[in-house]
Amino acid sequence: MRLQRTSRDGNVVTGVGRDWLRVGVVVYRQSLLLTSATVVPGWAPHGWEGLAESDFASVVALRPEVVLFGSGATLRFPHPRLTRLLADAGIGLETMDTRAACRTFNILAAEERRVAAALIVDTPDPPYNDRTPIDDTP
Repeated sequence: MRLQRTSRDGNVVTGVGRDWLRVGVVVYRQSLLLTSATVVPGWAPHGWEGLAESDFASVVALRPEVVLFGSGATLRFPHPRLTRLLADAGIGLETMDTRAACRTFNILAAEERRVAAALIVDTPDPPYNDRTPIDDTP
């Protein structure tokens, strides 16, 4: 999906694919944390399955008024214990798929809102190899 750049200063998501994001002209193939002024590649390094409270603690440190959580290609909600730090800090949380989070980030950032996007980038499935065993049983 291609997104249009606006004329404002700051980070703008200009493209989104299943396993990549483009911020400005730079392509990222890993999950990232994004604000108008900051790109933090490698956020949530273990992807959806490995989300931890510490991933959301790094979001709190940025002090946004709202966090857009992009859960990957599909809409998935993180366990409330993972996002409790956000609620305790009075930071709003909106969960959506990553494409929607990117579109919403661009709109809110253009309005000069203090927004952060915590974006899961799904890793591609490894290519199928017909010699890969189905299971470990002999």
